[in-house]
Amino acid sequence: MTATPPPVAARNPADPSDVVAQVYPAGAFGAADAVERARAAQPGWLRGGAAARSAALAAIAAAVEGAADELAALAVREVGKPLTEARAEVARTAAIWRYYAQAPYEPVGAVHEAAAGAGLLLTRRRPHGVAGLITPWNFPFAIPSWKAAPALAAGNAVVLKPAPEATACALRLAEIVQQVLPERVFTVVPGGAAEGAAVASAADAVSFTGSTGAGQAVARAATARGIPAQAEMGGLNAAIVLPDADIARAATHLAAAIAGYAGQKCTATSRVIAVGGAAGPLREALAEALRSIPVGDPADPATVCGPLISERAREQVGDAWAGLSLLAGGTVPEGPGWYAAPTLAEKVPADHRLLREEVFGPVAALLTAADLADAVRITNSVPYGLVTSVHTADLDATLGALDELDTGMIRINAPSTGVDFHLPFGGTKDSSHGPREQGRAALEFYTSSRTYTLSPGKTM
Repeated sequence: MTATPPPVAARNPADPSDVVAQVYPAGAFGAADAVERARAAQPGWLRGGAAARSAALAAIAAAVEGAADELAALAVREVGKPLTEARAEVARTAAIWRYYAQAPYEPVGAVHEAAAGAGLLLTRRRPHGVAGLITPWNFPFAIPSWKAAPALAAGNAVVLKPAPEATACALRLAEIVQQVLPERVFTVVPGGAAEGAAVASAADAVSFTGSTGAGQAVARAATARGIPAQAEMGGLNAAIVLPDADIARAATHLAAAIAGYAGQKCTATSRVIAVGGAAGPLREALAEALRSIPVGDPADPATVCGPLISERAREQVGDAWAGLSLLAGGTVPEGPGWYAAPTLAEKVPADHRLLREEVFGPVAALLTAADLADAVRITNSVPYGLVTSVHTADLDATLGALDELDTGMIRINAPSTGVDFHLPFGGTKDSSHGPREQGRAALEFYTSSRTYTLSPGKTM
């Protein structure tokens, strides 16, 4: 007799005694069954037409806006997202659904002349069928939405396997979406690795965001099956600060990108590269900016750096700074909750894990470079290539060097965090696998192109 697996429990990282959700996992067979049921529902969703799909996504956007306060409070409680950020994420979530509500009316192909004789050649994009989505906990509404909305707009059905830590957020989002869509067109399967693997093994296309190891496993499984896959994974993002930069402004941007949401973003800054004469002024300004970051209860609108997602996550952050020369932070505040102070280390050995691995916490290393070319070399020296921020007053002098950066996104005089959902998102090397997501790139990923040849039925 098979033992019943224990329930998935999501705890409030600011108060671990508070169990936000406790749900039994779907199991591998349950996840695979959800995909099959979604596959049966998908043709009806597609045949409903562009107007029905557009209206449904617009209604979801309105419902998210109507529940904004409730959703933000849930994100604060379940994943420890500071309230101001949680409100911004919910607003972004509504905007994502509204953006893709127009997509069903977009052209899905083109008409071409025949090379010779009568007839027409057509290209047309069609949905894959069932999109399997495997999502993390750090953006519990936005990431599932920026995957699900384009998939649904294109006529796919969706099966979402959220991170266990964000179970309540995923189920609440599903309630909103399912009130609008036909039955089984959008399904959530709670659970962990077994359920994620089952979704990836059964779906017709897979979109993943999470750790590098898990993402690479998903990509391998999808490749073996011959289905489309995209995997957004880790980041070890650098910020390059040139001597002519506004140091005070740069320090403010960097502190926010290092410590915002306790550094729990794949776009967070974890390496700061001061070029030439910028090193001295930046060293003091950034340390002071990090020391002034408000750390505490995520329900407080003033909080910038809330708790880490788990006790294990806090231990990993503490291990990362242990033994290093610290300019700020390096402490664990007392009291309930899994907090860590925003931390800046210097003189970090080249082989240290802080310069090779994504720590996923409010800690960064301060490095120096002789010139811009040296800074680019340091930036490119890691296995990841998601986003780089560059801070300078002379864009003309840096444009050529920026082309040498091996990262998918480059932000000038702005934090590494805060990318736009209507533009392609993704990186290079171990940061990303497969096509880009978000924007129009997502619509292309969730569809495949077909070529039709139309010849006259009879000769004249």
